[in-house]
Amino acid sequence: MRKLKSLFLMSIVAAISLPAKTPAPTDLRCELLKGNALVSIRNPKPNFAWIVPVTTAGGNQSSYQIQVAPAATGFGEGASLVWDTGFVESRQSLGIEYAGASLVAAETYEWRVRIGLNGDEIGHWSEPQRFTMSRQLKNAPSSHPTVGSPIAPRSIVELETGRFLIDFGRVAFGFLELDLIASEAGELTIHFGERGSETGALRELPERSSVRYYEVSQTVSKGNGVYGVHPPKDFRNTKPVAIAIPGRFGTIAPFRYAEIETNGIKLEKLGANQIAIHYPWDEYASFFRSSNEDLNALWELCKYSMKATSFAGIYVDGDRERIPYEADAYINMLSHYAVDSEYSIGRYTHEYLMDFATWPTEWKQHSVMLAGMDLMYTGDTSSIRRTYERLKKEKTLEYLAREDGLLVSHPYPNHTMRSGDSADIVDWPPVERDNYVFKDVNTVVNAFHYLNLLQMSEFARTLGKEDEAKDYAERSAVFHEVFNKKLFNEETGLYVDGIGTEHSAFHANLFPLAFGLVPEERRAKVAAFIESKDLACSVYAAQYLLEALYEGGREDAALRLMTMKGVRSWQNMLAVGSTITMEAWDDSFKPNQDWNHAWGAAPGNVIARFMLGVRPLTPGFGEMLIAPRPGSLEFVEGRVPTIRGPVDVSVHQVQGVSMSVSIRIPGNTEPRVSLKIPEEQTLLRLQVNGKDWPFDESAGVIELSGLGSGSHEIELTFD
Repeated sequence: MRKLKSLFLMSIVAAISLPAKTPAPTDLRCELLKGNALVSIRNPKPNFAWIVPVTTAGGNQSSYQIQVAPAATGFGEGASLVWDTGFVESRQSLGIEYAGASLVAAETYEWRVRIGLNGDEIGHWSEPQRFTMSRQLKNAPSSHPTVGSPIAPRSIVELETGRFLIDFGRVAFGFLELDLIASEAGELTIHFGERGSETGALRELPERSSVRYYEVSQTVSKGNGVYGVHPPKDFRNTKPVAIAIPGRFGTIAPFRYAEIETNGIKLEKLGANQIAIHYPWDEYASFFRSSNEDLNALWELCKYSMKATSFAGIYVDGDRERIPYEADAYINMLSHYAVDSEYSIGRYTHEYLMDFATWPTEWKQHSVMLAGMDLMYTGDTSSIRRTYERLKKEKTLEYLAREDGLLVSHPYPNHTMRSGDSADIVDWPPVERDNYVFKDVNTVVNAFHYLNLLQMSEFARTLGKEDEAKDYAERSAVFHEVFNKKLFNEETGLYVDGIGTEHSAFHANLFPLAFGLVPEERRAKVAAFIESKDLACSVYAAQYLLEALYEGGREDAALRLMTMKGVRSWQNMLAVGSTITMEAWDDSFKPNQDWNHAWGAAPGNVIARFMLGVRPLTPGFGEMLIAPRPGSLEFVEGRVPTIRGPVDVSVHQVQGVSMSVSIRIPGNTEPRVSLKIPEEQTLLRLQVNGKDWPFDESAGVIELSGLGSGSHEIELTFD
């Protein structure tokens, strides 16, 4: 009996020590924040998420177990857990809310998770993620502190005796660190420039320019020394409402060039770093390249703009004001999500703007859109739960609706404006409005309202408010009918600027097309009108122009706009020497524009979302679309980050002959792949992973469902 008992115990020990089939989850996140150790978690019931590893094709999570423990004990022997979910059968890997004993302010904890895949036994524990609770807990978004990164110079050149030029290659917000050996004590004169050339920093700027230049005197001691050189404290010209920079960094400003006058001091050594301030950043989360070098350079410009303009720890409109604006934040959010799997700064900005709204009508409507993108890209409902009632009451602007549902313009909040002026913005700066005629019922504002109704229906459904979801859906259908009846000119086949005018501006047709308001039978005429006008809008409205062209199947038109040359173009930003996207196409359109404005970076997200074609179909990429639209390009390839893991897409094609598509899909998602058959071509053969695949090309698009996680090779042969 003793022998049998001993063998039984041995078998249990052996079973426990066997390696689990499922590897550990990766990329753990508490409150959307990734990293080994987090600080200042504000939510007393934080949400947890992780990436499900891909081990086999079609790998989906089937179960999970989460544990949370005080960091003082961790998960070793004698650990005192504050929460253990036990074995939970679920595919959920995003937004799982803490439900253990109350977490204590300012205390540090660790959490870990293990999962089962496809019904297999639960696997290895992940490495723990450490998090510290804030001193003041409240149901609000958390964010990372900004960091400073040393950037080495591209070149240090002695222009003439006693005068050196340091070029860091790109503009960054920060300060200069000098490492030098001086022959004697004294003062150096340092000129910082956002613009410049091989001859020095640009000191004489055009009138009203917001491009930065400043001069600093720096005292140095004899011998070796390291000096942090900052802009003067009084150099800032922003208003008190500007976002403050943490005091630990000192005064910062955007600069690329540092020109040093030694004033007779001999420097036996001169080294330097640009200390760039930014939100935590993963340079390897994304990449892109194509057969068009101008497009490649533009994508790099847009990607870097996301890092460089995150210096305030919140999305701001540039250096001139350093204030968050809803429309700026929306484009910033889309392009940031397209190049880094970092979502906390976007959520933090959105909820900040819920409390500190700005004045334009459409900017308030963008708050609903910010909430929508936060939900779709994170799958975490906590922000929607916090903001839903306020979005409904304050941001849909339903209080401005007439009996037929159309919104009426409301007065501009500044009483010094001319009589009849409204807060409707249409586009900015005003010179970019294509002679838009403002009326009491404005087509652009009402196009945004339609989108808001659709999004509110989705929010209500997500929160289980089925009656409200149904109500919003029904109202959006009625609104669609009224909009098309009262704001469309049957004679011209175009939408008018508003009720009471026959004028049809670019924007009055762009936004209805972008937001799905244009019925199928009208789209060709409206799309042709939009395409014929090229970039007849600002860099802000160009976000919706590119989206409308891709949604309308005009990907080559969108490619042409992104790569065209001339003053009114993204390529002009590169041509004039900006290393961050600009607030306007050129100084000639807005003399006081920022040369560091993220809302100019629309191609950064359009390339990821439409050219590579990676978009969420359900919140948190539970279902995702992969619909590459390379147009006439010979090849495009890239990596698009998602909260479930990166998606790799590669398309190589010989026009009229073949197309090869390689994709890599993360785990725990249901992908839908969509491939467009080139016009005037017939698909002869479709192969997936070397096997023939049935297809129906009647709609000109091939839809592939049932592909699981992992890598897939798709081959199309045309006649």
